[in-house]
Amino acid sequence: MQTTPFSEQWQSLLKKDSLVESAKTVLNCSDYVVQWGQRHPKRAETLIASGDLEKVYDVDALAERLAEQLQDVTEEQELHRQLRLFRQREMVRIIWRDLAGWADLAETVRDLSKLADVCIEQTLDLLHQWQSESLGKPCNADGDEQHLLVIGMGKLGAGELNLSSDIDLIFAYPEEGETQGGRKQLTNEEYFTRLGRKLIQALDNVTADGFVFRVDMRLRPFGDSGALVASFDSLESYYQTQGREWERYAMIKARVITGSEQAKQELVQMLTPFVYRRYLDYGVFESLREMKVMIARQLRQKGMEDNIKLGAGGIREIEFIGQVFQLIYGGRDQPLQQRPILTILDALAERSLLSDYAVDELKAGYDFLRRTEHRIQAWADQQTHMLPNDDAGRERIGHAMGFDSWSLFLDALNKHRQQVQEHFEQLLHSPQAEDETKQEGIVLFTDSQDEKLSYLAALNYQDAELCLEKIEKVLHSHSCNNLSKNGRDRLEQLLPLLIQAVAGCDESDTCLVRVLPLVESIMRRTVYMSLLVENPLALSQLVRLCSASPWISKQLARYPVLLDELLDARSLYEVPEREQQRQLLNLHLAVADESDLERQMYLLREFKQIASLHVAAADVSDTLPLMGVGDQLTELAELMFEKVFELAWSHLVERYGRPEGIVGDDIAQCGLTVFAYGKLGGIELGYGSDLDIVFIYDDEKLQGYTDGAKSIDVMMFYTRLVQRMIHIMSTMSAGGILYEVDMRLRPNGASGLIVTPLTGFIDYQHNEAWTWEHQALVRARCVLGDTALSEKIVNIRKDVLTKPREQEPLAQKVIEMRSKMRRQLDKSKGNKFDLKQGRGGITDIEFLVQYAVLAWSNSLPELSVYTDNIRVLDALIATNKLGEQQGHALQNAYRSYRKLANRCVLQEQPAVVDEEQVAELRRQVELVWQRWLAE
Repeated sequence: MQTTPFSEQWQSLLKKDSLVESAKTVLNCSDYVVQWGQRHPKRAETLIASGDLEKVYDVDALAERLAEQLQDVTEEQELHRQLRLFRQREMVRIIWRDLAGWADLAETVRDLSKLADVCIEQTLDLLHQWQSESLGKPCNADGDEQHLLVIGMGKLGAGELNLSSDIDLIFAYPEEGETQGGRKQLTNEEYFTRLGRKLIQALDNVTADGFVFRVDMRLRPFGDSGALVASFDSLESYYQTQGREWERYAMIKARVITGSEQAKQELVQMLTPFVYRRYLDYGVFESLREMKVMIARQLRQKGMEDNIKLGAGGIREIEFIGQVFQLIYGGRDQPLQQRPILTILDALAERSLLSDYAVDELKAGYDFLRRTEHRIQAWADQQTHMLPNDDAGRERIGHAMGFDSWSLFLDALNKHRQQVQEHFEQLLHSPQAEDETKQEGIVLFTDSQDEKLSYLAALNYQDAELCLEKIEKVLHSHSCNNLSKNGRDRLEQLLPLLIQAVAGCDESDTCLVRVLPLVESIMRRTVYMSLLVENPLALSQLVRLCSASPWISKQLARYPVLLDELLDARSLYEVPEREQQRQLLNLHLAVADESDLERQMYLLREFKQIASLHVAAADVSDTLPLMGVGDQLTELAELMFEKVFELAWSHLVERYGRPEGIVGDDIAQCGLTVFAYGKLGGIELGYGSDLDIVFIYDDEKLQGYTDGAKSIDVMMFYTRLVQRMIHIMSTMSAGGILYEVDMRLRPNGASGLIVTPLTGFIDYQHNEAWTWEHQALVRARCVLGDTALSEKIVNIRKDVLTKPREQEPLAQKVIEMRSKMRRQLDKSKGNKFDLKQGRGGITDIEFLVQYAVLAWSNSLPELSVYTDNIRVLDALIATNKLGEQQGHALQNAYRSYRKLANRCVLQEQPAVVDEEQVAELRRQVELVWQRWLAE
């Protein structure tokens, strides 16, 4: 591109070699900079001499510079002038750095947004000060002074202002009241209306020195016809009763610029529920789709092909893509409640809501389009997004963007726009909108029984009459009769899609019976009906899981929030590793206030349900082996216990202080240990298992009182700590219970202390415990708490298990206990076998293992190391107490029984199977029983 010679003024100014080279680009690409230097050579000289053109400003630089420039200003006209001079200087600096390639996009939009912020803040401070001196201070009913809060919307709110942006503002004040101390009493609304108008004039009026920022107030409630300012109560009322979807969309980028931190926080907390629903908001799809159609309609208007903001593949489409996901997911995923679009795109990639390649293309397109936008606007400081239509302008833009010609630039631009357009077109696509199934299925909502039966029969339902009866029951239910029009429309979309999807199952009639209660449970939550209508994959996963397990279908019906997990088939059948699960749990709880225990309890239950669904899905699809199911459910319980302990501990410490000798809040030095028996102790937890727990505190080390202002003795502290933990876990709430806690294995059972002193535990185990309690100790382990105390308990367990015992009396006691249990609990009957209590079943294997550990650990202490049956059997094989063939046979039987039992739970059937199915397994178990414990 041929460069224009520098003007005489700029030639005399550019004496620094470092600026001469950059000036060739800057002065050829910005007529605004050229003209400013010609009109104000002394100011240009001062700017160059300051070195600011080559500096990256720190965060406070603009505020400090403006404060210095306004320090002697005492009246509005001079304020207007100084603001405009300040704006001119800083705009030249920002344009220069941008065109010279010294500032990236992030720096440019940050400086432009900060420029607007400081102009608003300092102008408002001065205007408020001057106005309150004559009109008095606006106060609430208690006499507390009130201040105007300015909410920045759009690009200003997001910190993404461009070189010639309007600034979209909304004005608010906290409370109604009146001015005090002025010559005339005004309401707060009157006072702040005057102040708001003065602020707009100071920024927006065009004077001989130009303007500061064009101000647009049309995003306020009721737009141009609404009041200029509104109290917090008025804003809340408006958005709760009249706020529209496009206003939610606009509010995503809202940022409170002025006001005290307390007032800002109060306003944000008030507005957030309007923008972000506390559930995944699939109900917003339809209105967003309408917005997309409106955007697409605008694209067809003449001249839009050259508009890089509003045209096809433009900036607006990228922003729309990000904000759609924010509206849908932001209520449940707080990190998505951010404003900058590039940050949001990264977050969408992290969550796999958009593919990495899509995000990379959108980010590259955004950077290219925004830099192009700045170069268009840098030419004359005009608010335009149109590509130039003259040859000189086109060559200038191409050169400013680093291309040798307009055609090369245009090729790159079109590539970016095409990629953006493709991603935009895919967004909100409704593959089922015109589905023929939906059209045919409308017959379900007519009066013709014959047509309905024919429809179901054509879909190959075996008992069409019974299926129709179940469907009609739902359609005539109280929930259905009270649906809104919107809800009814959603149901008429969903039901045909669901019925056809279910028809593809092997046992379609059975699956339909399982799915229909879910439909009834989500009728009043149209967002979940929308989720299934909008997401064919989620619908298919729902049908697949309900077909596999009535337990899963009932969980989904009881807790519809679990439907969110169906959206990604890849993650649905994956179970995270322990550390990743811990991170997910912390993220899930992060949305609750630390003082809101009720909310935290609900979220804990919700997380457990979500995690259990993933395990069950992996289980029924055979992607998780049997031992993996027990491991995952056990790990989940341990993580839940860990979080429950943290919540209870922080509450007790805040109230009573810490026990003497305890420093800090490290769970590994807390003086308490959670000792787990049964399935949790044996790392074999199942779906819905109770937790058999004993809580032990170290009374050898910890005595005396807590160190808080309200001091209690140590025993009382740990008792209350355990009580609170049990309360958090066992209290019934809207989310059910977390876990049922069974403490009957503590010393002296139900009549024993709720928290056991270590010395008492030692004495009881050595001197009072029954044989069956020592059997239970075989499967016991410390799952949480003080590491030093846990080590003591592990040694106590080992001492007890390795005590010398006479084998014949021990065998007799084990046989007696097993016979008693079998008489009371065995559900075997006829040719049906009770997997757990039947002769040769799960409990017999467990008793064999327990007998072996108690009988032989004195001479073979390695038998007492592990708490799970499989590894104890490994140890018995290794020590030749079991032959390899018999040992593996017992392991195979144990795994097979448990797998069958788990499937029975998921099918909501008793753990009873046909005897023939397990005859060989039983025989192998009974052989070992007869060898060791012949009755």
